[in-house]
Amino acid sequence: MKVKPIAIFHSPLTSKFGVPRQSGLVEGLKGEIVFEPQYRHPEYIRGLEGFDFLWLLWTFSENKDVPARSTVRPPLLGGNVPMGVFATRSPYRPNPIGLSSVQIESIDFDCSQAPVIRVIGADLMDKTPILDIKPYLEYADSHVGIRSGFTDQRAWQCLDVVFEPSAVLSISPEEKAVLTQLLALDPRPHYHDDPERVYGMPFAGRDVHFRVAGTILTVIDIS
Repeated sequence: MKVKPIAIFHSPLTSKFGVPRQSGLVEGLKGEIVFEPQYRHPEYIRGLEGFDFLWLLWTFSENKDVPARSTVRPPLLGGNVPMGVFATRSPYRPNPIGLSSVQIESIDFDCSQAPVIRVIGADLMDKTPILDIKPYLEYADSHVGIRSGFTDQRAWQCLDVVFEPSAVLSISPEEKAVLTQLLALDPRPHYHDDPERVYGMPFAGRDVHFRVAGTILTVIDIS
């Protein structure tokens, strides 16, 4: 079976560090789906304007040379409990394919690379190859009151994010709101717990530096 990308995703997140661990967790995070030239025609998405959400099938392009694993240690469980890879959404899979549900914000039919689909809530980093797009169907894809494995027993503990006064001078209020949501999810590796360590994360063409002490994340500067 030959599979090739149909589009490329564009996001303010240019590295794996800081990307939300699931789609929909950062509702204000915006991205764009730009089709490859051979699919850059409105006929390919005829009727899509009638849907609110999409399924994206994409590749873990930054993990393509990483061996698959039979078990992984989900961050939600503190990185201490092994789970079968097929019981998780880990990127360390035999076939490095991701699945995300994203909301359609708009479809641009007039820009130079039209049609471009603008979405919100994605958990994809910049330049991620997209393999396929399918409409999200509420009657078939939404299941209420179901079991969700270990995620039913453990809620993700968000951090409280504060900014040094000088750190917010170079970003807009909208960017600050999205960055706050991203950082609250704690992008650090699960085994890190050093309050003096300074972390760096690229966001929207800037470098964000922060520390974490307990449940408080402090943004030191944004350059």
